[in-house]
Amino acid sequence: MPRHWRFATHDRAVVARLAKEMSCSPLLAQVLASRGIESGLQGEQFLSAKMTDLHLPDLLPGVAEAADRIVAAFRANRRITIYGDYDVDGVTATSILWHCLKLAGATVDYYIPSRMEEGYGLNLEAIRTLHQEDPQRLVVTVDCGICSVAEAALARELGLELIITDHHTMGETLPESVVNVHPRLPGGSYPFPELCGAGVAFKLAWAICQRLGDGTRSSPRMKAYLISAVGLAAMGTVADVVPLVGENRILVRFGLKSLAESTIPGIEYLMKIAGIEKQRTLVAEDIGFSLAPRINAAGRLGQARLAVELLTTENRQRAAQLADYVDQLNKNRQTVERKMYKQAKELVEANPEWADHAALVLSHDEFHPGVMGIVASRVAEKYQRPTIIIALNSETRTGQGSGRTFLDFNLHSGLHACSHLLEGFGGHRAAAGLRIHADRIDEFRLAFAQQAALGQLGGEAAEPELRVDAEVSLHDLTTRAVHELERLGPFGAEHRRPIFSVSRVTLAEPPATMGGGGRHLALKLKDGERIIRCVAFGKGDWAEELAKVSGPLAFCFSANINHFRGYESVELHLHDWRPAETPTTSIHAIPDVSTAV
Repeated sequence: MPRHWRFATHDRAVVARLAKEMSCSPLLAQVLASRGIESGLQGEQFLSAKMTDLHLPDLLPGVAEAADRIVAAFRANRRITIYGDYDVDGVTATSILWHCLKLAGATVDYYIPSRMEEGYGLNLEAIRTLHQEDPQRLVVTVDCGICSVAEAALARELGLELIITDHHTMGETLPESVVNVHPRLPGGSYPFPELCGAGVAFKLAWAICQRLGDGTRSSPRMKAYLISAVGLAAMGTVADVVPLVGENRILVRFGLKSLAESTIPGIEYLMKIAGIEKQRTLVAEDIGFSLAPRINAAGRLGQARLAVELLTTENRQRAAQLADYVDQLNKNRQTVERKMYKQAKELVEANPEWADHAALVLSHDEFHPGVMGIVASRVAEKYQRPTIIIALNSETRTGQGSGRTFLDFNLHSGLHACSHLLEGFGGHRAAAGLRIHADRIDEFRLAFAQQAALGQLGGEAAEPELRVDAEVSLHDLTTRAVHELERLGPFGAEHRRPIFSVSRVTLAEPPATMGGGGRHLALKLKDGERIIRCVAFGKGDWAEELAKVSGPLAFCFSANINHFRGYESVELHLHDWRPAETPTTSIHAIPDVSTAV
């Protein structure tokens, strides 16, 4: 499906005023204008968000009571068990709370369910086991539990004290734990509803530190811990793809600095093995493409406890071993992912009747439960529709599924409408998981496709849009100008990296593929004497198409700084391309405001 390039419109006077008042490049001024910034004061306020702009933790519904109960349990010498999740958000949330309680001197451990054997969230057997081992323990969930009504009821029946902290979409009935902590809890009025599980855990840890201090301020030692914990919260925030605005943007902005300076052995070795240079400034993509995939790989392949150990151990030798191990797991994950993606495409090709479906539901007994989400995301991008990938268990005739959305379709709402066909489901707007009996899959496929047609497309074919901040020339993309754009960061969901376009450029050399199976594209664009290297991740198939075009080309891209062996260079990450149109005077190009600067 072709993508429509929608160019932002700009008031040239606003762009000139921003460039003058902020003493910035026209490139940055135009991006700020496209994001609704109209004055230098607004721009500076946006670019200089502070940690003190975070909301106080006790404003978060349930946090005050949860912190009081945890401190009381600690002072009564009771065991506190953190019940986490196996993705990056759950692993970092577990680690945040573990570091806090361990530093305070509490008896603390953690329980991470196995993705393959137990699935997501609380489960009845785990509740029974935890109670049997220690009936007096306090169990605190992170990144899970808000839909665990039956499990909370069992804990209450057994007399097991259970605190639930979560951020996922709630069901109609809330679990009857001793206290629920959630930014969107009914009756609450928390100003920022988009925290991830690690963000919620950070707020809870902050509240605990206050109570262990003078009630409002943390001790110097706990304050130093909180600064370190911001780095873990940033990892969970970026990896869980929550909107990178408001508090999330603040957490990631300062968390990146915390990660770069971290003394946690596991983070140091993880960055080293990921090839991230210790001295340079980190960006959100370092988490999204280098750190998070390695942490996630452990959970995807059933080793999430080792990921938590990596982020909590003080033994440097053990940390080095674990970092090497999760790196190997990530390589194994990539192999499994490539095989599954190939199988998924073969399923679509073998069922041409699915071409008219507004959503895809693909099931196979060879699909690995650990990489369903990644494959669902790739399939959704390729076929441009919401996608559910289901790993079937041929013995039990049940399936475990993971879905990713496309465009603005609310995945959780779509699953809720089909819940009569499911054994269970959970998640949020963009990503969700489910359980289903094999006999119901065909019926579910049709029902879910109908929901996608109604909810996402309104019964009509929608054309995907690519919002372009400005049309530029390659000569505008100097290292200094691109560095200046980083002030807008960190970038992520709902606060994307600026997208630019160039027209009538040529290829400096034939396009090439790179990566396993030639999955990615590498090429060099030329405009006069200016040549810039470009990459397109997951678009290796563009190489053959581009090679067939003889005339000039137009590209949409984001501009990045590439770091290699201590050297920096501008690198473009391509989003789309097309043959160049007949040259015309562009109303989108960056105006010449040099006289105003």
